[in-house]
Amino acid sequence: MPTLTTTGDKPITLHYTDSGGEGRPVVLIHGWPLSGEAFAGNRQALVDVGHRVITYDRRGFGRSDKPTSGYEYDTLAADLNDLITQLDLRQAVILGFSMGGGEVARYCSTYGTDRLAGAVLSGSICPALCIRDDNPDGAMPMSGFEGMADSCAHDKNGFLDQFITWFFSNNEGLTVDEATRRAALRIALQCDQDAAVACILAWATDLRDDCKAIDVPLLAIHGDGDQNVPLAKSTARITEFVPDAQIHVIEGGPHGVNVSHQAEWEGALLGFLATLD
Repeated sequence: MPTLTTTGDKPITLHYTDSGGEGRPVVLIHGWPLSGEAFAGNRQALVDVGHRVITYDRRGFGRSDKPTSGYEYDTLAADLNDLITQLDLRQAVILGFSMGGGEVARYCSTYGTDRLAGAVLSGSICPALCIRDDNPDGAMPMSGFEGMADSCAHDKNGFLDQFITWFFSNNEGLTVDEATRRAALRIALQCDQDAAVACILAWATDLRDDCKAIDVPLLAIHGDGDQNVPLAKSTARITEFVPDAQIHVIEGGPHGVNVSHQAEWEGALLGFLATLD
């Protein structure tokens, strides 16, 4: 697995995968608390139709370095920019899963979209999950995020076990078999505790203005049974900030729809990619 060194005052090493090839680059940005390995089952469908597929492990997760800081969206978007520029990706599509949507939005507002042909959000936290006076339609107040962070800090492994169950559950219960759940938990347990806690607090970031900077075609995929990031409090609001965004709702889909509803998720993504110039 190749690595790259980020720029800035405190460089770190990020692990990534790259299928290579001459096709359109598609960068898959994983959610919490997983790694690029979360897309292992999805890569081939993209490669088979000619795309160059790139995944990477966010700092603090998977096999990337686990520094003590840098878990806010300015730094996370800078890491994404380093990946895109060092690999010299052009006419790329960046897909942000769950908290990865924050990297997509902050990247577009900070670095622009000159290197992009499109963007995708999947089960994303965009545009703003935290309830505030000027954002009454969020999912929960800051105290809710702080409570989750405290739970993770006090019992990381137990919290991850419960979270991964929610990750694959809809209103009817678990949507995958136990082997699949445990495989995701194995990936999750690779994360650094400090990184995990800090990233939970980052979910409260207000990304509304960042979303307005997404001026390339945007697809938002979301399961209507998502227990981690409720559809009504997130993706259902995205057209307020990106008016031309396409929304694909997966009926009965939990948070981890790329696994539980793999064929539909991949079909929606491939269909969108096929429309880009």
